[in-house]
Amino acid sequence: MAHRWTEALTLIDTAGRTGWTPHLLEQRALATYGAGDFEGAVGAWEDHHRLLIDLGDPAGAGRAAAMVAMFLMIDTGLMAPVRGWLRRAEALLEGETQGPTHALIAAVRTYERFMCGDLEEARRQSERAIAIGNEFDNPAAIVIGRTAAARITILSGRVDDGLAQLDELGALLMGGAVDPLTTGMMLCELVCAAQGIARHDVAAEWTTAMESWSTTGAAFGGLHGRCRVHRAEILRVSGPADAAEAEALGACDELRPWMRREFGWPLAELGTIRLRMGDLDGASEAFAAAHEHVWCPHPGMALVVLARGDALTAMALIHDAIEHPFRMPSKERPPFGDLALAPLLEAQVEIAAAMGDAKTARAATTRLQAVADTYRGPWLAASASLAWARLALLDGDHERATGYAESAVGAWARIGAPFETAVARSILAEALALTGRDAAARLERDAAIQGFERYGANSRADALRARQPAAPVAGRVPLAATFRLVGEIRSITFSGTSASMRDLKGFRYLARLLSEPEREFHVLDLVSVEQGTLPTGQLAAVGPPELDDAHRSGLPALDDHARAAYRRRLAEIEADIEDARRCNDLARAELAERDRDFLVAELSRAVGLGGRLRSVGSDVERARTAVTRALRYAADRLGVEVPELGAHLSASLRTGTYCSYRPDPMTPIHWSF
Repeated sequence: MAHRWTEALTLIDTAGRTGWTPHLLEQRALATYGAGDFEGAVGAWEDHHRLLIDLGDPAGAGRAAAMVAMFLMIDTGLMAPVRGWLRRAEALLEGETQGPTHALIAAVRTYERFMCGDLEEARRQSERAIAIGNEFDNPAAIVIGRTAAARITILSGRVDDGLAQLDELGALLMGGAVDPLTTGMMLCELVCAAQGIARHDVAAEWTTAMESWSTTGAAFGGLHGRCRVHRAEILRVSGPADAAEAEALGACDELRPWMRREFGWPLAELGTIRLRMGDLDGASEAFAAAHEHVWCPHPGMALVVLARGDALTAMALIHDAIEHPFRMPSKERPPFGDLALAPLLEAQVEIAAAMGDAKTARAATTRLQAVADTYRGPWLAASASLAWARLALLDGDHERATGYAESAVGAWARIGAPFETAVARSILAEALALTGRDAAARLERDAAIQGFERYGANSRADALRARQPAAPVAGRVPLAATFRLVGEIRSITFSGTSASMRDLKGFRYLARLLSEPEREFHVLDLVSVEQGTLPTGQLAAVGPPELDDAHRSGLPALDDHARAAYRRRLAEIEADIEDARRCNDLARAELAERDRDFLVAELSRAVGLGGRLRSVGSDVERARTAVTRALRYAADRLGVEVPELGAHLSASLRTGTYCSYRPDPMTPIHWSF
C-alpha cells in the first residue's frame, strides 16, 4: 500500500496544535522522513528526545537518541554526530535493565564501527545486537547485526560463506521479517556487499529484488534513489550507456535531499559512465563534484586525464590514490583493505601500459592478482588476466599476452559485460597482430568496435577504427538522403525508404548535426540555435533561453533547515573531538576532524559573495540532459518509420556536452534539407 506521507503529516501537525505527545512526535518523525524532509525528520526525533527528558522518561529518551544516531548514520555519513548521540543514549540508559533499546544501540554501533574500518569492534557489536535482539524480540537489530556480520565475513576473505549468509538474509527480508525502513536499507546492503567484491551478477539479482519490493510502496526516504544508483551500476556493466547515464542522473536528483557526504557515490558512478561514453568534460565535472563531497574521484579522474593525453599526471594521481587511500566512512564501498584498491590497481596497470612502464605495471598486476586470489570471483579474475596481458605486451611476450587476453574476453563475455569484453578484445587484437595473425587480429578488432558501439562507447569505437583503416573504394557514389522540413512536417528518405513525420525538437537538433558531419556542437549552441536566438555557428554565451530565472539559478545548495542542522552538528563534532582527545583516541579524533572539515566546506560552498546562497544545477547540465533525451527520442521515432536510418543514427550520433554526427567514412551520405 502506498504511504500517504504528506496527508499523514498534515493530520499529525493538526493534532499537535493542542499539545505534542511522545507518540505524536515519533509519528511526525516517520511521516516527515517519508515525505522527503530528512532534516525535519531528525529535528522531530530530537524534539521527541527532549520531550521525554522533560517528562522524566530516560529510557524513552535514550531510545530517541539512538534513533537520531541511526538516521544520521543512514543519510549523512558523519560518524562524529552519530557517536555523540550514541553516547547520549548510553548515558540515559545507564543503570536501566537491558532491553530492546540496547539492541538498537548495538546495531547502530555495529555500522558506525564498520564504516570507520574497525572490523573487530564491528564484529563484536554485531554479535551483541543479535544476542540482545533475540532475547528481547527486536528483529530489526537481529537482521542489521547479521547483515554486518556477513559483510565482515566477506571482507575477511571468506567470500562464499558471506554470500551464503546474505542469501539467507535476503529471503528473510523479502518475506517481510522486519519493518520497511530496515528492509530497504538491508536490501541495499546486500547489493553493496556484492558490488564491493565485483560480483555484479549477484548484485543484479538483489537489485531486481529491491526494485520489486520498492514497487509495493513500502520504500520511502532515500531508498528509491539508492535503488536507482544500483540500477545505474548494473547498466554501467551491461549497457546501454545512455540508459545507465539516465539512471545515474535520476539518482542524483532523487538523492540530493537525502545524502550529504555519501552523495559522492552517485556522482562518481555518473562520471564513470560518462568516461566510457567518451564525454570527458561531463565525466570530469561529475568526478570533481564527487571529490567536493569528500568521495574518492579515482580511478575515474585519473583515467580522464589519461584520455586527454597526459599520462604522467594520470600516473601521479593514481599512485597518490593508492599510497594514500581515501578514508571516508561508507557502507556503499569497502572503506578499508586491499579490496578497495582493486579498481585503482586496474587503472594503474592501464596507465603504466600507456607509458611503457613495465616495472610499475608488474608491481600493480602482482598486487591485483593477490586481491583476486583472496576475494575469488569471475570479475576480479578477469581483471587480473587483462592486467597480465597488458604486462606481457610490455615485456614483448606476445603469445603469453594472447592467452591472458583470451581468458579475459571469455570471462567478461560470460559475465555479460560488453564494454570490458570489447576492451579485452582490443588488447587481444593487438597481441594477435604482433604475432603475425593479421586476419584473427582484424576479426577481434571488428568485434571490439561493434561491442563498443552497441554499448554506447562510440568514441572508443572510433579510436579503434582509426587504428584499422579500411582500403578506400575508388569512385564510391554518396548515398542520397533527405531530411527536409516543409511547414511542420519533416520529409525523410533514406536507403530507399520514405516517411513523413510531424517535426520534433529532436529533429531540429538532428538537422543541425546532419548538416555538418564530424563537427562538434556544444549543447548550449544546439539549444540556442534551435530556439532561433543565435545564428548558426555563434557560440552560446548564455544558458538555454527556454529556462526561466528560477530554473537558470538552480536549487539552493543547502536550505535553511540543512544549514541550521549543519551548525548543530558542528558542535556535536567538536564534542566528539574533545572526547577522543581525552581518551587519547587519535584515530577517532582524526576521523571527527574530517567530519568537521566536510561540514565547514559544505557551509562555505552553500554561501556565495555577500552571503548570497549558492545553487546547484547548471545550464550546461540541464541542456546536456535535455538535448541527449531529445536526440535519442528522435532517433527511436525515426527507427520505427525508417529502420535503416534508426540503425545508422544509433551508430553515428555522439551525445554529451558536445554532440556530433560521425557517419562511417566508407559509406558517404549526401543530405538534402
